[in-house]
Amino acid sequence: MAASSKVMKQKVAILGAAGYTGSELVRLLLRHPFVEIKHLSGTERTAGWSYGQVYPQFSFGSVITLDGERAATPVDALPPLCMTDDIDFSQVDTVFCCLPHATTQTIVSRILHRGTQHTPRVIDLSADFRLADVETYKHWYGTSHLAPELQTEAVYGLTEFERKAVRSARLVANPGCYPTGAQLALAPLVRAQLIALDDIIIDAKSGVTGAGRAAKEGNLFCEVTEGLHAYAVASHRHAPEIEQGLSRAAGMGNQGVIVNFTPHLIPMSRGILETIYIRCRPNVKVEDLRSCLEEAYREEAFVHVLKDPKQIPQTRHVRGSNHVVMNVFADRLSERAILVVVL
Repeated sequence: MAASSKVMKQKVAILGAAGYTGSELVRLLLRHPFVEIKHLSGTERTAGWSYGQVYPQFSFGSVITLDGERAATPVDALPPLCMTDDIDFSQVDTVFCCLPHATTQTIVSRILHRGTQHTPRVIDLSADFRLADVETYKHWYGTSHLAPELQTEAVYGLTEFERKAVRSARLVANPGCYPTGAQLALAPLVRAQLIALDDIIIDAKSGVTGAGRAAKEGNLFCEVTEGLHAYAVASHRHAPEIEQGLSRAAGMGNQGVIVNFTPHLIPMSRGILETIYIRCRPNVKVEDLRSCLEEAYREEAFVHVLKDPKQIPQTRHVRGSNHVVMNVFADRLSERAILVVVL
């Protein structure tokens, strides 16, 4: 849709803009014709810096996209980094929180409980509002939830499944990376009762930026390059998020489905590939799985089932884009199938 002078731009604040998630959000929103970035918050060290000082790729005019498209907003129009406490939230329409988990709850509560006539909506990209059950959050994140009243209000923002709720929500919990691919591939099949719920194995690989921008020994170049390793075996915090989504798809509420999920770190900067092993219900064939997924995403702009049944999705096919690409294959073992999804 072309930009129109009659359409009011959404005034946006991005908290934690100095991190990898924040920089990716800036890149996407600069291309958005109906968004104006009003505030970028950083750390005490980066407050007052231009955004180009933190990320030099934002220093060279308006062409900053991977595919060479010109941004809707010039890069030199970006505000300097500031501290979160310096932002006047009454002057923005939407706040994106790109802060580490366990730090967002207090800030979001303060924004939404300001008691003023204008309250912006909040889209939280941390894990703080993804899990509906506060006890589950406490178990997996090791700390009590500080805003349980908002936890019950938050809408889980996997848009393909919750578009109507997202549209009217005050608080949207942006899905995690691994759960996005897993749920998009599995939830339609679970909802259609095509696969067994007690036999789901998710073998996932992620690029290094998924671990954040803070310096960590395990993420140093010499520790990561030319190798591949599993981590958080049987204990990754995205497992309960995946299980929550699949349980909802199965009509079980927030719990009930349990998956076997193992993530791996692979030496690339960005991207996720998940190989998912499933068992079909009796008399269900791979063609039925494919038809179900094709129907689920027929009208979706960013989720695609490859037309060639033999083509295997690759992360390079979706790098720097909004797209999720998947395909489904028959296993050599009878009644089993393999899903491959990339984002």
